[in-house]
Amino acid sequence: MLRATARRSRPGSRPTPPKEDRSRKIPAAFALIAAAGLALGGCGSTTGGDSTSTGVESHTSSVTIEDNRGSVDVALPVQRAASADNRTFEVLAQWDVLLVAAPKKLIPTTITAFNGEDVADVGMHRDPNLEALVAAEPDLIISGQRFSKYDAQIKELAPDVPLINLEPRDGKPFNEELIREVTTLGEIFGKQDEAKKLVDDFNASIERAKKAYDGSSTVMAVDVSGGNIGYVAPGKGRTWGPVFDLLGLKPALEVEGSTDSHTGDDISVEAIAEANPAWIFVLDRDAAITKDGSNTPAETVINDNAALQGVAALQNKHLVYAPNDTYTNESIITYTEIFNSIADAFEAAKK
Repeated sequence: MLRATARRSRPGSRPTPPKEDRSRKIPAAFALIAAAGLALGGCGSTTGGDSTSTGVESHTSSVTIEDNRGSVDVALPVQRAASADNRTFEVLAQWDVLLVAAPKKLIPTTITAFNGEDVADVGMHRDPNLEALVAAEPDLIISGQRFSKYDAQIKELAPDVPLINLEPRDGKPFNEELIREVTTLGEIFGKQDEAKKLVDDFNASIERAKKAYDGSSTVMAVDVSGGNIGYVAPGKGRTWGPVFDLLGLKPALEVEGSTDSHTGDDISVEAIAEANPAWIFVLDRDAAITKDGSNTPAETVINDNAALQGVAALQNKHLVYAPNDTYTNESIITYTEIFNSIADAFEAAKK
């Protein structure tokens, strides 16, 4: 049984960045951006300024990026970014990017960089405070995941602020979509080298897990929420779904009408036992959303279930747990940890 390495907390809040004079406009001359191989639609063009690979530009320029809805011009340097996309928080914190607004209760507790009072709280996705988002006067708004459904409202409230959404698109290879997002963010924030390193690490982790898989062992993925074990469907289920496709895993069970439910699909533990998976991959939803530690850990829920005691995965301790904050932190960094954890488990099983 392996668990991805726990993350260390980030430093606390930082001073609020100054408001930028947005009146300066951009010279001509477009140049294509090299987007780390698989960036695809995330590529953009830049105008003006001399960029570096270690920081934002020293004077005003712009970048034109392609997000899920088309071309978006972003003036550089971005100094007052706001993000409502859970896939971005760990990446931006690692790059020391300042935020002026974010949905604070949705930020994983493992990321502390945006806890300060200088970061406006835009509320939860079920009842957002979009007025607080606009009042923070961002010069860029990053949407995605839970907040995607509010994009039209945000644009209506802040029509002059560039809004980008890089949420992985249906029908596109999931790994390429994660790469597209981080590469595009690297272009916006002048972190091209850092983005390339994340992409290289991500690709290497996938290849490592592919190589370690024996090609025949059956796998089942589950989501533990509220003490219940839900079924995560290969291909479409939460977090683990794309992993099946990327690694070519053999599903222990395929259920008709499966969904991408945030708690997994209903399934009896008897059905899991009958499928008898050689491996079980686990997402602990409660670990990410319970702040007071009152939840029962997924490991306990599974190990204490009498109906599962005869399952091969439990008998051989072939369980892989996603990092505890995964449900609110499905970034390229998290997936790199997941794939490396899978590789660790598969490699250990061969010894």
